[in-house]
Amino acid sequence: MDSSPARNRVTPLGEIVAIPLRGAWTGNRGVLHSGREIVRTHASDLWLTCRLEFRGRWREQWLPRRYTHLFFHDEAVSFAAGHRPCGECRRADYVRYRDTWARVLDVPPPSARAVNRQLHTERLAGRRRRLHPMAWRDLPDGAFVLLDDVPAVVVDGELTEWTTSGYGIHHRLPREGTAQVITPPSTLAVLRGGYAVQIDPSARR
Repeated sequence: MDSSPARNRVTPLGEIVAIPLRGAWTGNRGVLHSGREIVRTHASDLWLTCRLEFRGRWREQWLPRRYTHLFFHDEAVSFAAGHRPCGECRRADYVRYRDTWARVLDVPPPSARAVNRQLHTERLAGRRRRLHPMAWRDLPDGAFVLLDDVPAVVVDGELTEWTTSGYGIHHRLPREGTAQVITPPSTLAVLRGGYAVQIDPSARR
């Protein structure tokens, strides 16, 4: 039996790759596979982050015409990729995310469909990843940026590089200038508003 990693792990840039790094969360973007091959990056604007276990449910991966299971190293990675909490298996997190969105952006609590549409415009420009210039001083913990073409997460006043084997090199967080931010701006606003995103402990010193 082939023991090599399946192509179902997601990077902070939203790419779907085959790496051994384990996921703290699962999720989906609809049906992306044919057989055991990924044939598209997304099927709609609905990109979810889900719990690994929910009410004892289990379903085999790669089933025909069923959504493709994806996996994320931590919640910060899933947010950077452009996903949001699932409204079913993560109801409390979804409500917290939605209500923080409304409070910080000074809008009525958005529908799930409105959140999906907004995030989709922020994560992609056509088929390419959309980056967002932003002052370094405005970045909350859990935000991902590109640092010399390497994704890095803001945590505890530092930047920690993310690699396909996990978090690695630490850097001082710049105080001046502009960052190229991966995490969509609406999710950044949620993080600034106090949403306590889960970050793998290895990202910290």
